[in-house]
Amino acid sequence: MTGGLHLHMLEDLGRFSLMLREVAREAAGTAMEWARWGARVVTGRERPRVHEARETLEQMMTAGARSLPVALVTAMFTGMVLALQTGITLDRKMAGISSYLGGMVALSMLRELGPVLTALIVTGRAGSAMAAELGTMRVTEQIDALQTLSTNPVRYLVIPRLVAMVAMLPILTVFADAIGVFGGFIVASLRFGQGWSLYAENALNMIRLGDLFSGLAKSFFFGFVIATVSCYKGFTTAGGAEGVGRSTTSAVVTASMAILIADYFLTAAMSVF
Repeated sequence: MTGGLHLHMLEDLGRFSLMLREVAREAAGTAMEWARWGARVVTGRERPRVHEARETLEQMMTAGARSLPVALVTAMFTGMVLALQTGITLDRKMAGISSYLGGMVALSMLRELGPVLTALIVTGRAGSAMAAELGTMRVTEQIDALQTLSTNPVRYLVIPRLVAMVAMLPILTVFADAIGVFGGFIVASLRFGQGWSLYAENALNMIRLGDLFSGLAKSFFFGFVIATVSCYKGFTTAGGAEGVGRSTTSAVVTASMAILIADYFLTAAMSVF
């Protein structure tokens, strides 16, 4: 039984690798085609074709604007809890040392909590929607119909979702970082009596641009993980409506685990530089 499970995992990994190769090839082809099209538009030899970007824009709305409220609420209370626990711990060690609270909250949000929590929230909000939508298309044979019409489903379905996720997750992370730091200030002000000037000064003194860039770099990679895993689970759905449910659950669990595992290795790699 264990051997069968290992074999299934290897087969799954092999199919996922093949899809990644197809995604890379189609992404390169699409980028070259859009570059040539853009040059023709600039020179006036062709009119803009806005309708071709409609799917990508719709996916950006799903991954970005519609995920923003829950991401901001999560970041706000994460910053508040982080400030409360850190401030209490610091004051237990040495009275008054909680004045450095702003820097600790900002550093934690920018480097780790902002990117990771935002990615996990978007996985549950947008990644599950991707897997369910593509899974439904698979079991209703809509993807097979695209192939019958000589339309590459990876290019038509996966690339817009990948572009949207990679583009929107860093933007969401910036908003989450900002609101998380502000949430920390609320607790620092109400619980520890700190003013905004002290809180902001400590935050600005401790963080560097590299801290922000490292968090955004993680967000780009997390967006890639969410989109590819969710699309793969949707593409490999089988078993009708029950299979769609299994694929959606599997997409969220697998992407969440991949994000947490990747976060460690990305952090370890960035710490070297």
